[in-house]
Order: sequence, then structure tokens, then C-alpha cells
Amino acid sequence: MLRLGFIGAGTVGSALALRLSEKGYPVVAVSSRSHTSAEKLAQAIPGCRAEHDNQVVADRAELVLITTPDDAIPRVAAETKWRARQSVVHCSGADSTATLEPARKVGAHVGAFHPLQTFASAQQAIENLPGSTFAIEAEEPLLSVLKDMAAALGGHSIELRAEDKVVYHAAAVMACNYLVTLVKLATDLWQSFGVPPQEATRALLPLLSGTVHNIETVGIPRCLTGPIARGDAGTIRKHLDALEKVAPELLAVYRELGRQTIPVALGKGRINQRQAEELNTLLGEPSLAGSQRKG
Repeated sequence: MLRLGFIGAGTVGSALALRLSEKGYPVVAVSSRSHTSAEKLAQAIPGCRAEHDNQVVADRAELVLITTPDDAIPRVAAETKWRARQSVVHCSGADSTATLEPARKVGAHVGAFHPLQTFASAQQAIENLPGSTFAIEAEEPLLSVLKDMAAALGGHSIELRAEDKVVYHAAAVMACNYLVTLVKLATDLWQSFGVPPQEATRALLPLLSGTVHNIETVGIPRCLTGPIARGDAGTIRKHLDALEKVAPELLAVYRELGRQTIPVALGKGRINQRQAEELNTLLGEPSLAGSQRKG
């Protein structure tokens, strides 16, 4: 197997290095902005050395994974002396391999290898890697190497073009990061009737888990439940009236999410076009909804 080196010993780099080492990949060197982090990671991997200089990692490894924050990747790529037929890979979800052009120019193989997973801590990252999808941008022979690496990690792989990366990453942000925001908004609403955030989160977690389970087992759009799935305009109207009193700043978010849910409900087949139009009007601009209520 290729000798691996890691530039960056944060959550993602540490999780990948540890898992790949466990799967038999020789991780020979690691460097990081914090040398303490590099030393901690190297001590956990047999045969790995913590280096102060990124160049030493590049010199020792046949495949270098740049697992720094995204904004540091271009600098690392430009400041390091690469060699022909070496493989240089970054783990950014949004950036294409264009950021590795200095390596490509000298004849190195370049690629992107992004784990589609949320990493809140190093231990959680290690536990979450199996079953994850890895988005890969590369050409052969590196493409096959990265696909094998994803499989060794217990994951799946998809191939992306450079122009796909930003939209792919935006989708990941919507599904993951903004879910956190939605739960935060929901727990804030619970405080209006006296339930503190921690208790509200505990109460909502089984609902979230059940929703994710339904998405996995039943699929979209059939898993959609709730008032829009039923065409229950009366309940939506009550929600709008209540939010206007308790949290008017959330009305725009509620309306937009509701409008985006209507096509899902139509796809499920539980509402007809007339009900969809009624819901669209109700969830439209405040003036439209207000006019309907007055009517």
C-alpha cells in the first residue's frame, strides 16, 4: 500500500489517519499547525512520526492528505515542493482540485476525498466514518486508489466533477448544519411555554430519530407527515397566528419551509392541486395570507 502522510491533525485528519492505519494503510508522517496535535496523533499510530515541517511529510509519503481548514489548502499546496507521480489529496467538500494546481503542475496526481459526515469530536468522527459516503474528485490511477480507501473505511463513494463540488457541499450544509439550526429554533419555541432548552431537546430527539428512520425505511415523499401532508390548512393558519404573537421573527422561515414542503406532499399523493394552491396562498406573502384570513 502507498505510504500516507497527513498535513493537518484536526478532527477529520485524525479520524482518517487512525481508521486507515487500523485498516493496514501505513501512515508514516503527520504535521499540524499545532505540533502537540501532531504528536498526539503520531503516538496513536504505529510507525508514524510527528513532523514540524509539512515538507518532511511530503518527502516521506507517497500519498499526502491535506486535512487542514479549507482556507489553508491553497497555501499548503503552493508552499510545499511536490514531486511527479506523487498523490496529493485534500478533504474539502466545497473546493475542487483546482486548489492543488501547484502539485498538478509538477506531475503529481491530485484529488479530493470528502467524507460526507458530521464530526463534532475526534472520537465521534472515528465512530461515524463506517457507512459514510465519500465524495471523490480524481482521475485514474488515483481515482481507484481513493475508491479503495473509501471501501476500506467501510464507506461508499461517489464521483464528482469540479463544477459539482459547491452545490454538493451546499446540500450537505442544508441537511446537516441547518438541521441543527431548526432544532435550536424549535427548542427556543418551547421556552415560550416554560420548557428549558435541554429538556426540550430531550423531548424532540425521539421525534428526530423517528423522522430519520422513516426517511431511511419508507423514503421521500412517502415518509412526510404533518398538516401539509394532510392538506390541513386550518392547522397551518393556527401556527401562523401563534408565531405572529410569540415569535414573529420565525414567520418567514416557517412560511418558506412550508412552501417547499407542498410539492413533497403532492408527490406523496395525499393532497390535490386545489389543496396545494390553498396552502401556497396561506403560506405566501403576509399580505396574501392576511387577505385570506379576512376573507
